[in-house]
Order: sequence, then structure tokens, then C-alpha cells
Amino acid sequence: MTCTACGTRVLVEKRSLPHTTVQWTSPTTRCPELAGCAPAGVAVCTRLRASIEEALREGRLRVTGGDE
Repeated sequence: MTCTACGTRVLVEKRSLPHTTVQWTSPTTRCPELAGCAPAGVAVCTRLRASIEEALREGRLRVTGGDE
């Protein structure tokens, strides 16, 4: 999927509503929220999270199992 804010592409898997796995397929330098983060840290982009939640609401992303 693509972040609606910056266009960064990621792979997303939802196994339950609270569980989200994100795999970055490109450098985070395009993301204004993550561009300055240390590579070893766990970073969360609120804009990407909003894009994922929007895709879930619109049916473009589905929960694949567990507690739906």
C-alpha cells in the first residue's frame, strides 16, 4: 500500500484489529515524520497509520485472521 501523505510504499498485514505488521519497501527518507529517525529505533508514522486505518475502513485492506 502507499501512504496517502508522502507516497512511501509499504507492505501491510493485519492479523487482528490491534495487530499491524509493516514492512518498508523503500527508504524512510521520503516520510517527513521518519526522515530524521535513527535506523535502529522503532519508528511510527502517524500519517501512515492513518492511511492504513483508512484502507481498512474502505475495504482495501482486510484483517486476515484472529480477533476481527
